[in-house]
Amino acid sequence: MPPEPLTPERILEATEDVLRRYGPAKATVVDVARALGVSHGSVYRHFGSKAALREAVTQRWLDLSHAELSAVAGAEGPAGPRLRAWLSALFAAKRRKAGGDPELFATYMVLVGENSATVDRHIETMIGQLAQIVESGVRSGEFAETESGPAATARALWDATNRFHDPAYAADWSLPGIDAAFDAVCGLLLRGLRG
Repeated sequence: MPPEPLTPERILEATEDVLRRYGPAKATVVDVARALGVSHGSVYRHFGSKAALREAVTQRWLDLSHAELSAVAGAEGPAGPRLRAWLSALFAAKRRKAGGDPELFATYMVLVGENSATVDRHIETMIGQLAQIVESGVRSGEFAETESGPAATARALWDATNRFHDPAYAADWSLPGIDAAFDAVCGLLLRGLRG
């Protein structure tokens, strides 16, 4: 049976495993290549540098949440419940990542610091999805129109819910009362949007 072809996806999966095992400071491209049973040159043919590989891992990790949240943002129905569902899905995804895979989450925190452009694109994607929900709420008359427009409102929603999605607050996500705090913030934001 011929060996499985080396693809960027296989390399990224192996890189995640290596990062979990060694951490971002000690993991090398040679470690990734060894895990795949190939030469490090084979890895470099897909990713030109260690930095490019780490950026791709960061992007892959962030992209996992984009699809689920995009489906919520683009769903039919009233904007208020969709906004709450979107914020809840984001919070749940962040909690899963922090609690379910703490090694990779710690690695992600290091990679985030290294790849600010990747994180900036992720945040803009998230704010774009929020703006989509806000805009549909304004169009339907469910949300009051603001002078600043849907994009600025979406940014304000992102900032107001920071405690529930910014990895800097990950230690808070398992505290007693965090769900009640989340519900209180969501309720306040929805009341404000309805004007």
